[in-house]
Amino acid sequence: MADPQVPAQPNQGFLARAPELVLLVAGLYVVAIALLPIPVIQRFFIYQHRANEPFHGNYAVPERYVLAPGKTLNLGIRTPDNITLGAWFILADPCYQSLRASAAEPLSQPSLETIEDAIKSRPTMLYLHGAFGSRSTSWRIQHYIAWTARLKINVFAIDYRGFGDSSGSPYKDEEDVFILGHSLGTGVSGKLAPRLERKGVKPRGVVLLAPFSSVSSLIETFEIWGIPILRPLQSFSLGRKFLKSAAREVYDTLSVINEFNAPILIAHATDDREVPYSHSRTLIDKLLNQLLPPEFPIPGEPGTPVPHEHAQALAQAQKKRSDAHAALVRKVDVPEFGTVEQFEGTSGTVVYVQAHWGAHGFVGLQEGVQDVIASTLKLGVHA
Repeated sequence: MADPQVPAQPNQGFLARAPELVLLVAGLYVVAIALLPIPVIQRFFIYQHRANEPFHGNYAVPERYVLAPGKTLNLGIRTPDNITLGAWFILADPCYQSLRASAAEPLSQPSLETIEDAIKSRPTMLYLHGAFGSRSTSWRIQHYIAWTARLKINVFAIDYRGFGDSSGSPYKDEEDVFILGHSLGTGVSGKLAPRLERKGVKPRGVVLLAPFSSVSSLIETFEIWGIPILRPLQSFSLGRKFLKSAAREVYDTLSVINEFNAPILIAHATDDREVPYSHSRTLIDKLLNQLLPPEFPIPGEPGTPVPHEHAQALAQAQKKRSDAHAALVRKVDVPEFGTVEQFEGTSGTVVYVQAHWGAHGFVGLQEGVQDVIASTLKLGVHA
């Protein structure tokens, strides 16, 4: 008599191989962590400059990327170290529409003379984009279109060395130029703004969209699809030391933000899954801290009892800081949008926009954010 056949279990094969899959994932994780300190690997993951969207960019023809005919000048600029950088100068919508209305024939790319006239007539944004792609990447094009129309500004979009076909800056009047950095671009802005301060140059303002406070802090909070892949290493001392030593690229906006010689606007979305908005809060607190009464030092080691007189002094110091904060910072809750905080810093107005929406890549497309940029930097209808 034949033995009865046991019906196959549909998940038996997967369950049998589950330990192998776990080992494979663990092995890949270990390999990735081991490769992290290698400069070429780290640069690729930080900058992502080899990943382009679109893949075969034709930067000489901006119209290919839905920009209006004759609105954008493609530039190639030679640096002192003999590297050619590429950039786009996109005319403010009022300048473009005026040019278009007066033209007898279809427009070609604007001339340098037209660019000079546009710089004199409208404010100009120096746009420092984030990692991945180039100045022709689709979501950046959306930003240019929105900013030139809604804010009525010129946009000078730069590709860094190794991005797209590269970039530089032709501006003369610094008070009509403001810097806007997004993501990686905020780190570049953090390097540029103090240099301008040392040269006595004060731009119209500095705008940081979805910034990180420093690369080392970014490593601590880094997530992929919401998964904190580096957190296991932070659970023990050796892992924390390894991560700190592995950070080869030095972008530390937190250490230099007090040197920005211009009004500052920081905007971040609470649904940002790549760079938590706590980074922006840290930057704002650094700007605010120098304007508040000093914190009261707590004597002794952490966890030890605090004498009564010290506890009273601590409570009084905290109340002074709280009262000063309330008097200094104006906070407005905007329904269904977020909050806007504003105070006067040492070099001009400081504004923090914490939006509910926008994730990491689209906070600059929020019309509410654009309106706050316009009112802070006196752009568009606020000019």
